[in-house]
Amino acid sequence: MTGRALLIAGATSDAGKSMVVAGLCRLLARKGINVAPFKAQNMSNNSVVTVDGGEIGRAQGMQARAAGLQPSIRFNPVLLKPGSDRTSQLVVKGHPVGSVGAKDYIRHRDWLAGVVADELSSLRAEFDVVVCEGAGSPAEINLRATDLANMGLARAANLPVVIVGDIDRGGLLAHLFGTVAVLSPEDQALIAGFIVNKFRGDPALLAPGLDQLAELTGRPTYGVVPYSDELWLDAEDSVSVVAGHVVGMPSPPRGERGLRVAAIRLPRISNSTDIEALACEPGVLVRWASEPAEVADADIVVIPGSKATVADLGWLRERGLADAITSHARAGHAVLGICGGFQMLCRRVGDTVETRTGDVEGLGLLDADIDFAADKVLRRWPSPLGGYEIHHGRVTRCVEDAWFEADGAVQGYVRGAVFGTHWHGLLDNDEFRRGWLTTAAAAAGRVDFRVADDVSVPARRDAQLDVMADLLAAHLDIDALMALLDTRAPVRPTVSTRLSR
Repeated sequence: MTGRALLIAGATSDAGKSMVVAGLCRLLARKGINVAPFKAQNMSNNSVVTVDGGEIGRAQGMQARAAGLQPSIRFNPVLLKPGSDRTSQLVVKGHPVGSVGAKDYIRHRDWLAGVVADELSSLRAEFDVVVCEGAGSPAEINLRATDLANMGLARAANLPVVIVGDIDRGGLLAHLFGTVAVLSPEDQALIAGFIVNKFRGDPALLAPGLDQLAELTGRPTYGVVPYSDELWLDAEDSVSVVAGHVVGMPSPPRGERGLRVAAIRLPRISNSTDIEALACEPGVLVRWASEPAEVADADIVVIPGSKATVADLGWLRERGLADAITSHARAGHAVLGICGGFQMLCRRVGDTVETRTGDVEGLGLLDADIDFAADKVLRRWPSPLGGYEIHHGRVTRCVEDAWFEADGAVQGYVRGAVFGTHWHGLLDNDEFRRGWLTTAAAAAGRVDFRVADDVSVPARRDAQLDVMADLLAAHLDIDALMALLDTRAPVRPTVSTRLSR
């Protein structure tokens, strides 16, 4: 018997569909239902290495965790990783197969649609329920011909579709109505209803609007989910990573003083979630930085990963950030480079893969050279010191001391208070993070900073998933959503853009 499935789409990017899918997966798993997440196609530079040796969007890794599963390439068979405004690396079933531009992507559509259909069919044969996540918004009708993740998937698999809208943005009712109205009648027929997300205030004030929305569209709203400041880990979209913004919800320090962390907001940032572990620590204020002044008053500077190391290194120089980071390091303060950020810290970067610019001078804060190879390193490191690698660059020369080792080889490098590694997820390791923060605080002269020995980042991630599941259980009509699974795709009336009341 084919497993049941539905699609959670978004009226906009960052509407919260990733968290709704994760919350549903956790909620169903707690009920003993064998559930799996699925995103046919994702466009994100936030990715994670799977147990089957590929890479998928980090949000699908988080959703797998919510369902009690290990991350697998099955949950996100097509991943686009933007390297510029016009081209993206195409990752199929966990492995890169080349680069594509927006205009030539349509040539791959039929082949990729077959890959997506096979993976979803396989999951539905194995799991009781598959909760699918859309990409962007189904209202992007200019992209309908190549759509694999929204109405293209719903039509191919006959899935009911629920649209999530972010009321915090404003214009929610127009977003929800307009999303349905611009679709073709055949696509509209699969739209089952709506979920309102991130609501603040009195729901009674919103109720008349939702009643009118139901009259206009013939579709119900399944619930109004309140805003929660606890839901900030594992951000899916780069739109959430805003220069000048503080990460997470800072809490008071355990010692007399706290630490200020400047995380560089690179234009082509990847795996921005690496710095979230620091923001979980009491007394650690993490802020995204894009100006030299924001580095000058920081105790720690973190340069995260990049999908285009050389291009973003050039951006650092153009903005004056390269000089600011160098001055920070020469003052003896801590600098941490992760993956692409680590590569920027080295003396030379030889890029014949991403930007194909050849040899470029790095910041020279670590005496090492990086050369890019066509094959991507994809490796998941097990506990006790867990992490994962996703990179084309290799260390071809290094005379620096070892920061840490794994599997009998150096995996991180250090000179003074400058640290670099290709590992993502390293700071999620609680004991390791505490030790490094203590060292970084000392380098900044913050000897009165004290780490918290009761903070567990993995536990915080699980607690967030439980918060989302609890919110959905309390504020959604779960029985009605489950009924959608039982009845398959609904047939709803067509919505006209010509309104008469």
